[in-house]
Amino acid sequence: MSACLCLVFLFFSIVAEATYSPGGFHHLSSLRQNKKASKSKQELPFETRYFPQNLDHFSFTPESYTVFHQKYLINSRFWRKGGPIFVYTGNEGDIDWFAANTGFMLDIAPKFQALLVFIEHRFYGESTPFGKKSHKSAETLGYLNSQQALADYAILIRSLKQNLSSEASPVVVFGGSYGGMLAAWFRLKYPHITIGALASSAPILHFDNIVPLTSFYDAISQDFKDASINCFKVIKKSWEELEAVSTMKNGLQELSKKFRTCKGLHSKYSARDWLSGAFVYTAMVNYPTAANFMAPLPGYPVEQMCKIIDGFPRGSSNLDRAFAAASLYYNYSGSKKCFEMEQQTDDHGLNGWQYQACTEMVMPMSCSNQSMLPPYDNDYEAFQEQCMSRYGVKPRPHWITTEFGGKRIETVLKRFGSNIIFSNGMQDPWSRGGVLKNISSSIVALVTKKGAHHADLRAATKDDPEWLKEQRRQEVSIIEKWISEYYRDLREEEQ
Repeated sequence: MSACLCLVFLFFSIVAEATYSPGGFHHLSSLRQNKKASKSKQELPFETRYFPQNLDHFSFTPESYTVFHQKYLINSRFWRKGGPIFVYTGNEGDIDWFAANTGFMLDIAPKFQALLVFIEHRFYGESTPFGKKSHKSAETLGYLNSQQALADYAILIRSLKQNLSSEASPVVVFGGSYGGMLAAWFRLKYPHITIGALASSAPILHFDNIVPLTSFYDAISQDFKDASINCFKVIKKSWEELEAVSTMKNGLQELSKKFRTCKGLHSKYSARDWLSGAFVYTAMVNYPTAANFMAPLPGYPVEQMCKIIDGFPRGSSNLDRAFAAASLYYNYSGSKKCFEMEQQTDDHGLNGWQYQACTEMVMPMSCSNQSMLPPYDNDYEAFQEQCMSRYGVKPRPHWITTEFGGKRIETVLKRFGSNIIFSNGMQDPWSRGGVLKNISSSIVALVTKKGAHHADLRAATKDDPEWLKEQRRQEVSIIEKWISEYYRDLREEEQ
C-alpha cells in the first residue's frame, strides 16, 4: 500500500486491517515482516529535501502554526524550466520505498523533460510532526488524515514552483493504492494546482458499502482458483486442519513446530494470520516478472505457490502444503531458518495506518464461506470497540464519501471532474473497489485482465508482457494530451 492499501496497503498500501476478524486487526504482522527485506538497497536517483510544513492547515489556533519537516525526493536531471512537474502523492510509509517501486515515472521523465517529486505523507517515514511521540496517542495522531495530507502536497507544490521560478509548469500527480486515491482526490480538490492524475489501483469505492463487502477476498480466491482448482481447495481445507492441531494437547507447541517459528506461539491466530497474509499479499503483488516490492518473489507468484501445493504427493496434509506455499512469500531466498510471527517491528512506520483505519479510512469487509480464506462477517460494533479501546476515537464510516464522494460516482464526475486515469489489474483484490469503467472522455478506466497492484507504475523490464506495455503506452498518450492542451491554453492566454 500499501498496504500497503500497500500497500500497503498496502494500501498497503494496505487497508486490510481496517476490518475486524476473530483475530482483530489482521495481516499487518506479515506485511511488516517483509518490508525490511524488501527495502531497496540501491541508491535512488533523487536528492532528499525537507519542507517546513504547518501542522494544521484548517484552523488558526497558535498550535496550528507548529512546523514539522516534510521529506520529499526530487530529480531534475531531465527537466527544463517551464517543463512539466510529475508529483507522486505519498502513501502510508517511507517515501524512499515508494520511489524505489515507481520506476514508471523515471522511465517517462526524459520523454516529457519532467521534474520528478516524491512527497512523503505526514506521520509516515521521517515526516513525523511530533518525532518519536507522533504515534503515541490520538492527541498527536489527530493531525493525521487525508485532507491534511492533500493540503501538504498543495502547499509544497506551490512553494516549489515559486522557488524554481517556474509557476507556469503543469503538474501531473501520480499515485498507487492509497497514494492513487490521494492522487484522484487531489485532482478533484485542487484542479488549479494539478492538470491531471494517474490513480493506479485506487480503491476509492471501497467505502460506505458501495461495493460488496466480500469483493476483496472473492478476488483473492478467484486468483488462486484460476491458477489451480486443487490449490484453491487445499488452502480452503487447511484452516480446519490448523484449528484441529491448535485444539490438540500441546496444540500451540505443535503449531510452532509445524510453522518453524523462532519462538513458541501464544495464539493460533498468529499462525492463521501469517498464513492468510501470505496468500493475500501474493495475490496483490502477482506481477508478471520477478519483483521485490513487499517481498522478493518470482514472476506470477500465485502460480508458483499453486505449483508447490500441487507438487505434493497424494495424501499429504493440507496444512503442510499451505505452509510450504506461504513459505514462498516469506522465504523465497531460502535464507530464513525460522519465522517470527509475533511481536513484529514496524520498520517502515506503518502504524499510523491503524489510526487512519479507525477514523476516516473505514473500508468494511467480510469473507464469505465460498472464499478459500477463513470466513468472517463484518462486525462494525466490535471494530468500533477496538478503535475506542486503542485510541479513544470512534470511526466515521461516512466521512470519506462526504468529503470526496463515491456514491453515484459516474453521474457526479461526468458533470464535474476531468483528466483522471483510473488504472486497475483485475488480479489485484483492490481492483473491485476501483473505477472500472470510463466515466467521461477525460476520466478513463484502463483495466487489464492480468494486472496486479499498481503494476503499471513499476519500472519497465525486457520481460514485461504486451498487455502491460500497452497499458503504459495508453497512459503516456493521455498524459501527453493533457500537457499539450495545457500549453495550448497557456499560449492562448498570453496572446
